[in-house]
Amino acid sequence: MNIGQASKASGVTQKMIRYYESIGLIKDVERSENGYRTYAPNDIHTLAFIRRARHLGFSIEQIQALMALWRDEARSSAEVKAIAKIHIAELQAKIEELAAMQRTLEHLVACCAGDDRPDCPIIDDLSAKAEAPAKATPARSNGRHRAQPRV
Repeated sequence: MNIGQASKASGVTQKMIRYYESIGLIKDVERSENGYRTYAPNDIHTLAFIRRARHLGFSIEQIQALMALWRDEARSSAEVKAIAKIHIAELQAKIEELAAMQRTLEHLVACCAGDDRPDCPIIDDLSAKAEAPAKATPARSNGRHRAQPRV
């Protein structure tokens, strides 16, 4: 099957198929006499594996490691689990970072009058000169969030 058919069958765009091939994530596929790529069912299975792994947020490097383990029938599931556990820790760190960003924005929005005056704590915060990135871990008081002072 050609790249368009492979794209439809695997759910991976043609552009990404070419990219995965260029970085060696998928092996060089067969080419017809006229130079067009031809994909076998095994190639589609590999592309679907990559798509699912990317959907779960695994990095290209993690996918390479997972694919090597997938192809290794002598693998231990402990190796696969270790990669997944590392990824879970990375996801948790991102979740915490996003939650901190949300708390900060909620605080700034709550402090903004949202009226016709130009004074705006959101703009003030965004335009403040920061020596170091502020950690957004607001304290709770009376059900409202308070931003931590800048250092």
